[in-house]
Amino acid sequence: MDVTEAGRHEEHEEAVRRANEAMQTYALSEGGWRKSPSETLQQMLADLLHWCDDTQRDFDAALERARVRHARPDR
Repeated sequence: MDVTEAGRHEEHEEAVRRANEAMQTYALSEGGWRKSPSETLQQMLADLLHWCDDTQRDFDAALERARVRHARPDR
């Protein structure tokens, strides 16, 4: 494994650790422990999709404001 591959492997492993910690936190939450692992994962993914939707809306709004600012002749 060369240095680049080793770096990618470390990044991948770190991402897996973060995801595992998030899953454990979610699963150990008040509602999470009452569900099966599959139900918990489905709920977590649904919540992440809601977060992605909100983030995309915020990004789109910021991008639109930037475009308006960019189009102004006094820039």
